[in-house]
Amino acid sequence: MGGLRGEAAIVGIAEFAPVRRPDRTWMGLEAYAELARLALEDAGFTHDDVDGLMTGHLADSGGLFAPGHLTEYLGIGSHFSEVVDLGGATGAGAVLRAAMAIEMGLCETALCIVHTLPRPKNPKGGGPTFRMGAWGSPMGEFDYPFGAVGQNYAYALIANRYAYEFGLTDRQRAKVAVDQRTNAMANPKAVFRDPIDIDDVLNSPVIVDPLHMLEIVMPCFGGAAVVVTSKEKAKRARHRPAYILGGGENTTHLSVTYDPSFTETPIKAAADRAFTMAGVKRSEIDLASLYDCYTITVLLTLEDAGFCGKGEAGKFVEEHDLTYRGDFPMNTHGGQLSFGQAGMAGGMSHITEACLQLTGRAGDRQLRRCDTVFVHGNGGLMSEQVSLILRGE
Repeated sequence: MGGLRGEAAIVGIAEFAPVRRPDRTWMGLEAYAELARLALEDAGFTHDDVDGLMTGHLADSGGLFAPGHLTEYLGIGSHFSEVVDLGGATGAGAVLRAAMAIEMGLCETALCIVHTLPRPKNPKGGGPTFRMGAWGSPMGEFDYPFGAVGQNYAYALIANRYAYEFGLTDRQRAKVAVDQRTNAMANPKAVFRDPIDIDDVLNSPVIVDPLHMLEIVMPCFGGAAVVVTSKEKAKRARHRPAYILGGGENTTHLSVTYDPSFTETPIKAAADRAFTMAGVKRSEIDLASLYDCYTITVLLTLEDAGFCGKGEAGKFVEEHDLTYRGDFPMNTHGGQLSFGQAGMAGGMSHITEACLQLTGRAGDRQLRRCDTVFVHGNGGLMSEQVSLILRGE
């Protein structure tokens, strides 16, 4: 298989601690500039080193010309720019595209930045407007008019179907949330740090049957940035470079109505491609950094990324300690369930945590050994998937 040659590496990271309510007002693109400054400082680089830019949509750009807005504001020139639109997989997708561009010689050092602003209030009152259902789209025409709005109902459908086919229990799903909360308790940046047990999860309100409140991410505000550069420039980075050995991407649908299968997800194709490209075995992974918008998302990712067989994820989480002290460390920052989901930056948190672990900077939750990490991003309704294999060298 062709693909990445492991000649691009993440050398700098920056991340705002997620917050439930904005703790300051960022003017215009100010937050992007601050994230860029912090990530470049972490790498030991300056803005003169940057010649590539990856980002998500910018609210301040009116939805258009995001690279132009950012290059102008940051004072950089970009030989390769990309607006990545993969929902929760945007962070992983941005890093994958940066690595591709660097290996192709299109640029040498790329900034990948995502930031989440508070949604504007609905001028008509009530809750926030929901804008995903473009007129004429199958979702807008056939889902929304019948009340199928948002993510909770879709992931509940998936959880129910999985339980029907494989006998998953509520306690097995809850174990994921409990282990990740244990990790969050060792992370001072995590939003939710109070200890919980399985009964706490199951006694929390049911939002959409069978999913309880503590199995669902809470929206937060925040942002994150990473610096990706060439192998040659990575040699002068301040910290151990995290080389991008492999990557895979797969998108099969948008609406859950058109999901080809609730239990056989597009994760498998993305993960298989990443592992094959990297030449890495599942047994070599020291940390699994898996997108976790819901507990069921984690269980499906464990299976379709190949860490256990189909239908075995419930038993797998029961038999393994998923904490930073355990035999299968997973989402050691607390996952988005406890660290907080800052929009698209929530997905990037799985990459920043991987880099902290690979560089030995994870504090009290630092793994005794961390050389190889599997990162997975999930966007939409189990639709957009991106996998990365990172290795510290």
